[in-house]
Amino acid sequence: MDLSIKNAPEHVVQRLRMRAARNHRSLQGELMAIIEQAAEADRPAKLTIDEYRARIRALGLTSRSEAAAIIRADRDAGHHSA
Repeated sequence: MDLSIKNAPEHVVQRLRMRAARNHRSLQGELMAIIEQAAEADRPAKLTIDEYRARIRALGLTSRSEAAAIIRADRDAGHHSA
């Protein structure tokens, strides 16, 4: 897919060219790197096992049936992943 930015201010384009040169990339390559970085930053972070445990403890559950009820409600609300 091709993307285009129209009427980019010359001072911005010049700074991007300088950044591309510092990173040993073409202007097109630098723009792709910036777009990829922005797209990755928008992804939810992956949690470690310890982070999952901390989140589970924070729920204050006292039984497995409570956990099952939360999972069931979440599933029924359509918050499951494919």
